[in-house]
Amino acid sequence: MMPCSVRRSLRGLRRGFFAGAPAGLRACVPVSYSIEPAAASRRLALRCALLGAGPPERAVQNYRSQQAPGGGAGRPRPAPRPWVGGERSGGAERRPGPDPVPDRPASEQASAMQALRLRPPALCWRLLRPGPGQGAGGRPVWPCPTQPTPLRLYSAQTAQAVLDKSETRTASASQTASEHKSAAGESRSFAAGMFKGQVNTEQVFPYPSVLSEEQAQTLQELVGPVARFFEEVNNPAENDVLERVEEKTMQGLKELGAFGLQIPVHLGGLGLSNTQYARLVEIVGMHDLGVGITLGAHQSIGFKGILLYGTPEQKEKYLPKLATGETMAAFCLTEPTSGSDAASIRTTAEPSPCGTNGGLAEVFTVFAKTPVKDEATGETKDKITAFIVERSFGGVTSGPPEKKMGIKASNTAEVHFDGVRVPVANVLGVPGSGFKVAMNILNNGRFGMAAALAGTMRGVIGKAVDHAANRTQFGAKIHNFGAIQEKLARMAMLQYVTESMAYMISANMDQGASDFQIEAAISKIFGSEAAWTVTDECIQILGGMGFMKDAGVERVMRDLRIFRIFEGTNDILRLFVALNGFQNAGNQLRGLQRAVKNPLGNAGLLVSEVGKRVRRKAGLGTGITLKTVVHPSLNSSAERTVRAVDLFAGVVEEQLLKHGKKIIDEQFVLKRVADSAIDLYAMVVVLSRASRSLEQGHPTAQHEKMLCDTWCIEASERVEQNLTSLRSDTTRQFFKNLRGIAKAVVENEGVVSPNPLGI
Repeated sequence: MMPCSVRRSLRGLRRGFFAGAPAGLRACVPVSYSIEPAAASRRLALRCALLGAGPPERAVQNYRSQQAPGGGAGRPRPAPRPWVGGERSGGAERRPGPDPVPDRPASEQASAMQALRLRPPALCWRLLRPGPGQGAGGRPVWPCPTQPTPLRLYSAQTAQAVLDKSETRTASASQTASEHKSAAGESRSFAAGMFKGQVNTEQVFPYPSVLSEEQAQTLQELVGPVARFFEEVNNPAENDVLERVEEKTMQGLKELGAFGLQIPVHLGGLGLSNTQYARLVEIVGMHDLGVGITLGAHQSIGFKGILLYGTPEQKEKYLPKLATGETMAAFCLTEPTSGSDAASIRTTAEPSPCGTNGGLAEVFTVFAKTPVKDEATGETKDKITAFIVERSFGGVTSGPPEKKMGIKASNTAEVHFDGVRVPVANVLGVPGSGFKVAMNILNNGRFGMAAALAGTMRGVIGKAVDHAANRTQFGAKIHNFGAIQEKLARMAMLQYVTESMAYMISANMDQGASDFQIEAAISKIFGSEAAWTVTDECIQILGGMGFMKDAGVERVMRDLRIFRIFEGTNDILRLFVALNGFQNAGNQLRGLQRAVKNPLGNAGLLVSEVGKRVRRKAGLGTGITLKTVVHPSLNSSAERTVRAVDLFAGVVEEQLLKHGKKIIDEQFVLKRVADSAIDLYAMVVVLSRASRSLEQGHPTAQHEKMLCDTWCIEASERVEQNLTSLRSDTTRQFFKNLRGIAKAVVENEGVVSPNPLGI
């Protein structure tokens, strides 16, 4: 074994960690890599769980330099080579000496095998000392805090990489095979295609049915017991008051196998597919989001890295006990200064001569920067590496539980890693590929959030309907009043869209799709905002009673607030959606530029593209259609959708030609493009689902048709309004006004205008 030393502090959930995502500005923070005794006592608190973020937004970082090949199960791991970096003080290098372990026999210490040392940057007086621009060995030494430090919007930095990067790949259960398949041809993603004015129907029509007869039977056998368990055993109100999951509930969940839903059967889990998992998660979300976080964070991101990237040995060592709930998993990525900007983490890993190996305990997926040598150029760069860290390695301590607004049943606490020695065999994936590991874990688990929130909305709508059907005011049941009817109808539409997205994406993943990261981000944004709106309207329908604890809805609202923050803030995810789409559209334009250089050889392509643009300008449409894939009774909604796609692609191209790579700085534009993309994807998934119901003659088919048609009417109007406004001088002045107002408020450190009374 080749151990590592870990020195860092993370904020996480003891009983299942969930990555959060505070968005904002990325500062070039002054850093010193010298660890002095004074600094060792100052532990760097990294926020994993509620305040952590590591999200997808950074997936737009330069993949050419960040990604290393491999990482899948069973792939040969290159022999570890010594990392040459040492500790530095004021630009001078000091090589770390042996790190003795007092409680180990002298013979073991004498063997002193090669190891990695994970260290946070020192937070000590050396930060105040200005240094030269470059330290010894090429490691940068940042200016001191007293010097002006440039601030740059993280989204702009990320976006630049989106426009430059080559094709992004996302891991799935069939990661290796699907990556090779996608690399061979054009993306099959509907969301990616609509930015280019294309309607890629392969992944969205017909609405997928992916469960085999055996899988459907297994799921049927699980749904009943799980639902009864949450109705009869789990007490969400008591969990909220106790601020922990009751022991009887935890034990019952273990007996149900709820901690290893997707772990293979031969490793002790239930071996469920993504779609089966989504259905059970929906039940949990309907009853108790606090328990949902405990379960979901444990397996959706906690040990997902081991499932996706672990070697056979790592899987056999860790997954059986994780499947039973005997050990819990954590996802530890975020630091106080790196929220949405996951790649800016400052914790580092270096070689260390020390030796240890511990038994199993709670398991953490930890990320740190390591110096990695590029075999082609010989250049050494700091890249993120993922590690599997056990609590039993020693040096892991936890602070008291945090007091939170919601999801109180999940135990969020500060966890300190100080001098923890980790075997090099516990590197997850290839050294230097940790960023890819983190992003793929998050992308792979995001559909589960939409499924859980679809369940939450189903439960909340039930409460609202029960009250509306029984409450009498002004001589009539309140469900007869138009104001209440509109609320209930909109609540039902939001739930239908979210649920349709969740199972569309889970089915795509089960079918081996690799291009679903945009769709997954859309489902997270839409689901978290829809659930908040639905719960708010439920409280409004219940009136004063909804405000009381006994109704149980205020707890749901408190729990829901975090969902727009963690696993990628919705604000940053919108930029992720828009910029990934712009990157796809930009690739198409670059292809046309190359075709123009050889017009004779590409005459057909050029004529087609020119004709498409002429028809679009004339308002005639480009000829795309959904009539062949939707039910005939939904043709009007399908036509609205293709007109919106045509308009969308035209505006995307206009903005790209207008701004070029500077589109990364146009966040007002990006937000409206992302909102339109979300509406378009929502229109397509409900068209697909309603078409299937109509074709199969489901009893609810006509109701689903109403949901679909009503959604498409409003969504198409929103798309048109958002996109046509981007062509308006009035809108440009509006954006300018917003910038001016925000600047004045910041400069004034608050509201600018005085009280109207002048007192």
